[in-house]
Amino acid sequence: MAPSRIAQTALYQEVAERLRQRIFAHELLPGIRVDEQQLTVEYGISRTPLREALKVLAAEGLVTLRPRRGAFVTEISDQDLDEIFPLMAMLEGRCALEATKKARPEEIARLEALHRQLQRFAAANQIGRFFETNQEFHFRIQEMSGNRWLRQVIQDLRKVLKLTRLFSLSIDGRLQQSLNEHACILEAIKAGDALRAQTMMHDHILAGRQALARGTIEKAEKVS
Repeated sequence: MAPSRIAQTALYQEVAERLRQRIFAHELLPGIRVDEQQLTVEYGISRTPLREALKVLAAEGLVTLRPRRGAFVTEISDQDLDEIFPLMAMLEGRCALEATKKARPEEIARLEALHRQLQRFAAANQIGRFFETNQEFHFRIQEMSGNRWLRQVIQDLRKVLKLTRLFSLSIDGRLQQSLNEHACILEAIKAGDALRAQTMMHDHILAGRQALARGTIEKAEKVS
């Protein structure tokens, strides 16, 4: 029996990735209805791969499918954030604990290099680049944990958190606070103190939620 050929990436997967990036970039805003007709024309595709792509995004929590109404970019409420962040704190805290126990010198050196980048971006108030490096810092710790199940759940939740319209690092004082928290996490990992690394990471994630809450209050005060 001749071996079957490996198929190229399915069209709907490419469509899903394009829509995913547009959602993350807030080109498609939370709550907005996805215009299927416009997208089929824009991408030069039929409705079938588009609808398959929307099913993928719905499974990730990025869009909500409503019978007879279509697909809508998911809106994240304050209650959603209050439920997600403690879960994230628990999961990422566990990652930090496992990563500390398994950390190799070259992995710690990589974290130190990333932290130096964070220091430079914070000093220059380059929030976008700080955010990207921050994501890499967390991802490296997840990799160091060696626990693929933790990584998968965390990455799925982080996708959902990208839907929020507020950016915690833009809240006054949060950039420096975040930098200091990363320094504490790094020091705990370097010291081999797994329990402290877990606590520092847990508290770091919850501090991000507190910053978003402050941002919501400040935004409401400006409007009023």
